[in-house]
Amino acid sequence: MNQNLLTNELIFNSFMIGAKNVINEKNNLNAINVFPVPDGDTGSNLASMMTSILERSKLGQDSMETMRSIADAAIIGARGNSGIIFAQYINGFSMGIKKEIIDKDAFVEIVTEASDCAYKAIAKPVEGTIITLMRSWALSLKHLKDAAGDFIDLMMKSFKQVKQDLVKTTEMLTVLKENKVVDAGAKGFVHFIEGFIKALKGEEVFMDFEEVEMIDHPHVDHLDETQTRYCTEALLHDKHFNVDEIKPILETLGDSLVVAGSDRTLRIHIHTDHPEDVFAYLNSIGRIAEQKVDDMKMQFEVVNQRNYPIALVTDSIADLPVELVEKYQIHMVPLNLMINKTSFLDKLTIHSSRFYDMMNTLKVYPTSSQPNAKSLENFFSFLTTYYNDVIVLTVSQKMSGTYQSFVDAASKFGKHDIRVIDSRQNSGAEGLLVLKAAQMIEAGKKMDDIVASLEKLRQQTKILVSVKTLKYMVRSGRVSKVTGWVGKVLNLKPVISIDEAGNGIIFNKGLSLRSSNNKIKKHVEEVQKTYGIETYAIVHANATNRANEYAKGYEEIIGKKPEYIMDISTVVAMNAGIGSVAIAYIRKDKS
Repeated sequence: MNQNLLTNELIFNSFMIGAKNVINEKNNLNAINVFPVPDGDTGSNLASMMTSILERSKLGQDSMETMRSIADAAIIGARGNSGIIFAQYINGFSMGIKKEIIDKDAFVEIVTEASDCAYKAIAKPVEGTIITLMRSWALSLKHLKDAAGDFIDLMMKSFKQVKQDLVKTTEMLTVLKENKVVDAGAKGFVHFIEGFIKALKGEEVFMDFEEVEMIDHPHVDHLDETQTRYCTEALLHDKHFNVDEIKPILETLGDSLVVAGSDRTLRIHIHTDHPEDVFAYLNSIGRIAEQKVDDMKMQFEVVNQRNYPIALVTDSIADLPVELVEKYQIHMVPLNLMINKTSFLDKLTIHSSRFYDMMNTLKVYPTSSQPNAKSLENFFSFLTTYYNDVIVLTVSQKMSGTYQSFVDAASKFGKHDIRVIDSRQNSGAEGLLVLKAAQMIEAGKKMDDIVASLEKLRQQTKILVSVKTLKYMVRSGRVSKVTGWVGKVLNLKPVISIDEAGNGIIFNKGLSLRSSNNKIKKHVEEVQKTYGIETYAIVHANATNRANEYAKGYEEIIGKKPEYIMDISTVVAMNAGIGSVAIAYIRKDKS
């Protein structure tokens, strides 16, 4: 092999081994992540992009085809501020290749173009971060190329310079200096170069996916008061994007903006307090293929202010007020809602209030789906960096594939104790079980005891939904058109519930709302008399007045106020329909 030329195969292998080298450093990078937000996920985000490169890239007929494949994979898998900047760097690297075999001069030009491309993607570049190291490497290669011998000599000498420049990042940003760390994204870039050099030397990198050692993280007392809450990302496709028009509009919606990709495919990253506004705009300019919203406040607390040794996870079907989710540091993973060919994230990029305005005008009724496998793997990758023990409580397995999706994702983290429990419930009933789990964790109970209690409590839990009309269930496919037609003719007002196995059922029905409400009331009175009701909640679909009437009536029967009253998730509203009201309860154990 000519040591002064990079062949197609060598470029491919260098990127693959560079990617593996970064993945192996995931936990270490998470541990030093304090900028731009101390949310401890830079390693997980870079690992996500690198995994996409490993899984999606193909060795092409020439270097240009190979790098286009790698760049596309990077954009698709990019996550987080550093991840998307890195993906755009790789995109620039791809655009810089003009011939099949690359010599030292051409390589320096390519790396310089990659650095410039990454800079242009950032609305407000900050020195002392990954972008600084990208430029540093390009400058050192240019400075050393004539004095170096072959490619490996050039890479080794420039790598020495880049490592020195990495140390300097500690002095370039106050938050890095205060915590005595280098920038996590910049360090990830250095690990990539390290892997690149290993490939040139004919070495291999073997990945360990199951690191379990818990590592210390620089302690940060609080988030900056000006810090926006949600790390919001989207992958867009269209025939043509005008980035110069898109950027100024997005800048009004948040900060830390990065726009990477080409004129046909864009990866957007922005920190914002209103992700639903960001996606409303993005939906107007292109087709949203993927979207992600991370709660940086929750991530910050996981890294710096964990209250409990056990992580509690649920899905967005569980209706539980935000204040309780935050109080108990509950991780709520959103389900997907497909509306007009765009997939939205339940409770994050679409809220029930906006959905209610759309329900009666949609020609194609929305569908829902469980979180995708990749997003759950990324989620567990982050979570298992900081917890060894995790409890996941999901919507009924009979109603959704969410349970199985969590099981499949958790199986890839076998050295951690992750228990996935089928609640056999949904909505407020699932929410009450999640709250019970949170209270047991707070009380210091052990994993086995909590799981055993939840498996028993789910048998004592029920939800009864008074549906105002069957038309939404017909449109969503929950009941047949014939059943809906009969219900309409007879003016039936069904009471929907869930059986012991977790199947949705028509529990009862009346010829009026008053009749169906009385049937629910009679059931609750019997349960209260026979067992006693330990806790209950009232949930509704844009029916605040009905919900308040329910709360007043059941307070008289049960002798205490509901645990909470709240609007249901968008996915549940899609099936139950506007005007629905439900009581969910956990009865006492008579034994």
